[in-house]
Amino acid sequence: MEREFLTTAQRIVIKIGTSSLIYPNGNINLAGIDQLAFVLSDLRNQGKEVVLVSSGAIGVGMNKLHLDSRPTTIPAQQAVAAVGQAELMNIYNQRFLTYSQQTAQVLLTRDIVEFPESRKNVVNTLEQLLQMGIIPIINENDTVAIDELDHQTKFGDNDQLSAIVTQLVKGDVLVMLSDIDGFYSGNPAKNKNAILFHTIHEITPQIWDYAGDKGSKFGTGGMISKLNAAKRILLADSAMVLANGQKPQVIFDILAGKQIGTLFCRED
Repeated sequence: MEREFLTTAQRIVIKIGTSSLIYPNGNINLAGIDQLAFVLSDLRNQGKEVVLVSSGAIGVGMNKLHLDSRPTTIPAQQAVAAVGQAELMNIYNQRFLTYSQQTAQVLLTRDIVEFPESRKNVVNTLEQLLQMGIIPIINENDTVAIDELDHQTKFGDNDQLSAIVTQLVKGDVLVMLSDIDGFYSGNPAKNKNAILFHTIHEITPQIWDYAGDKGSKFGTGGMISKLNAAKRILLADSAMVLANGQKPQVIFDILAGKQIGTLFCRED
């Protein structure tokens, strides 16, 4: 059974997209966040190590500041992200504490990859948090790093960040929760004949061709960024599951080895 290894995954990185945290009307999906806190706390109770990479700072900031559209200037985006990040952590802390689970905020910039000293420090911090039974909640430091806002991306978005974090902590699997059921041969919203891939072992030119490049108005990642993340995961000889994050309890089914979403892994 190809997914059997997921049942023994010990160190799990979860990436949650803005679309799973924010309703289309711009309001915060409190039920989704509560369910996510419940699931991850229960995984910790099972003895697993969990890292959460969370988008949503700008989306939550837009909600908090009653903004209908994403700001266009970098300083405005950074200001909204600063407001949103504090609010998002506030909500996470409140929900996780309901399940007696301690969390910690870790904001990263791209120098973690470029400078060995920074990389070592981040790895040490994350390892210590995991050893203490704490769930690190990671986001890019949007007030400092402008790469993922509306500039050319070098570090990328949180899809890339989650893949890099999986590499840093040597995660067994990255579970990427998005607003789509997995990777399709076309946009399922526009093409009724689009086929869902259950497993992808290699990202071929054909697979790249299938990917569209549109994200939501609250987030930055499209299918291209998810493929870039999957490419990094495959190179690291790890695994990634792309699935719909509308109901975070799907994580339990994914880790039970059920055929949900798209599994990216090397062929045995």
